[in-house]
Amino acid sequence: MKHTNDVEEGQNVNTLSEIEEYYKAREQQLLKKLHQQEDALVAANQKLKQLTESQKVSEDETARQRAAREQQLKDELYRDPLTGIYNRRYYEEVARKTIGPAGIALIDVDDFKICNDTYGHYAGDMALKTVANTIQSCIRASDLLIRYGGDEFLLVLSGIPGDFLQTKLEQIRTAAQMTSVPGYSHFRISLSIGGTIQTITDPMENIVRRADWLMYQAKCRKNAVMVEIPGRSLAAPETLLQEKSRVLLVDDSKMNRMMLADILGDRYHVLEAENGKECIEKLQEEAGNIALVLLDINMPVMDGFEVLKAMNANHTIEDTPVIMISSEDSDAAIRRSYELGASDYVNRPFDARIVYRRATNTIKLYAKQRRLVQMVSDQIRARENNTDMLVGVLSHIVEFRNGESGLHVRHIRIITETLLHYLLEVSDKYSISAEQQDLIPLASALHDIGKIGIADKILNKPGKLTPEEFVTQINILKKSEHLKSPNNQRGKAVPYA
Repeated sequence: MKHTNDVEEGQNVNTLSEIEEYYKAREQQLLKKLHQQEDALVAANQKLKQLTESQKVSEDETARQRAAREQQLKDELYRDPLTGIYNRRYYEEVARKTIGPAGIALIDVDDFKICNDTYGHYAGDMALKTVANTIQSCIRASDLLIRYGGDEFLLVLSGIPGDFLQTKLEQIRTAAQMTSVPGYSHFRISLSIGGTIQTITDPMENIVRRADWLMYQAKCRKNAVMVEIPGRSLAAPETLLQEKSRVLLVDDSKMNRMMLADILGDRYHVLEAENGKECIEKLQEEAGNIALVLLDINMPVMDGFEVLKAMNANHTIEDTPVIMISSEDSDAAIRRSYELGASDYVNRPFDARIVYRRATNTIKLYAKQRRLVQMVSDQIRARENNTDMLVGVLSHIVEFRNGESGLHVRHIRIITETLLHYLLEVSDKYSISAEQQDLIPLASALHDIGKIGIADKILNKPGKLTPEEFVTQINILKKSEHLKSPNNQRGKAVPYA
């Protein structure tokens, strides 16, 4: 019996051991599963974090793209497509609301229409780009440059001291004058600039109107700067009179002169004459300074038609426009006025606005015409200088190869020019135009140009040429015969003596 009890106690021990092992194994399984769940939770948290960060990046990217798109739309809305600067819409919707202190300037490109008419619209576009780039090179990034109109620019210089405004605008004007338009070196830019200071209490619109008025004062001279600083006088009265264009009123009626002076006096400096004789005297005193003559027909001493005849005789009519203002409305009077060189004809009674507009348009037209003539003259002069330089180079090459004096060509040209002038003084047998009078002395400087094509050993040989050398020289002369053909000459070919 004792043995049986020992066996049962051993079986119970084994059973407890197994149970203990079982629970330990179970505990290990639970711990392992717990660790797996913890790892899964960590992985899930990391994944969630990645998704959150990815979503945030996507949202940030979307926000950046949206901001970039909005900026692009604003640029398209507020930027001038030609020059890349702000446009008039930006001024109306944004810049007009800004407050001072700031320097405000309106800038106009002088005779821009002449540039378009002479060189084409592409040249005009290039000129506007050049002006915009030049102005931007002279201002800060915080300043505003706006294309205000076709060839007008509005400049807002934030916080600029009043004492420095004139200097800054002069710097811009000088920089533009020194800049050439790419591809159009003969066209030079000039700017008329009006500027003033905007204080904290000044509405932008009022200051822009003031700058516009100052700009038109500058345009009376062109390539000029007019600046007004609050608390300072713009200029002495006599200085303003000098800067305004002069208009001469010629009428024997004082009442008529007063009416016309009231119409034109704000913008122009008005001179008066009671009759045609006084008109001619005024034109002589103010030679080249009269921008327009308003001329009556029926006057004592000398009437309007006689004034036109006198202006034709001394060629004043070519540079000084005349508008006839008369109560005479017959076709014969109007026709005779135009035949004698009048630019326009206005009947009395007249509309003040029509007279003002016709006078202004005529003055602008003649100013642009003079500017165009000056541009053409400058181009011709530049071409003549280039021609003279080329002739001088070729002549010196010939002189160097032939061993002659450096003054030989110069002496030949002077002698030819002197003889030609003497010939024209003593004889009218030869009809030689002014252009030919310039070309003949120029051509004389090239009298030995054929020597360039001759070999040095032949050209500088002291003795007689061999038959082979002579044939070589003749062949060179034959090759130059095409220069005497009508297709290669301005005028008629002249055989050598």
